[in-house]
Amino acid sequence: MNLEGNFFVEKPRAAVWALINDPDVLRQAIPGCQSLEAVDEGYAATVTIAIGPVKAKFNGRVKLQDVQAPESYRISGEGSGGIAGFAKGGANVRLEETDGGTTIHYAVDAAIGGKLAQLGSRLIESTSKKLSGQFFERIAEIARGA
Repeated sequence: MNLEGNFFVEKPRAAVWALINDPDVLRQAIPGCQSLEAVDEGYAATVTIAIGPVKAKFNGRVKLQDVQAPESYRISGEGSGGIAGFAKGGANVRLEETDGGTTIHYAVDAAIGGKLAQLGSRLIESTSKKLSGQFFERIAEIARGA
């Protein structure tokens, strides 16, 4: 599954870059995130999400690659949700300075397996779009308060 989009934040690119690289901000912005800790070249995370009738707690790792501060990076990760299955994927994130702020461009690729994969691609895709939207809306809220 692939999703693309963009989101506008009323802050300079350097400030947005700092936000999307701050573990405390990421913990607040990732829907269902219970913990996010810096480890090695990335983060260890615990996230609980519900897709249709299946609710799962995922434990996994997230790492940043191809970092070109303050312009872009690739964030990738994978996690296990026990009997619910697994999820893995990533996002290419690019920050573009625009009038009055910064536009965040993103392209997400994700794959799931186990019980979650049996739910159907439409439900999974709509949930993924919703969660992506919530993440970027939360980043914008945090930016407005920062």
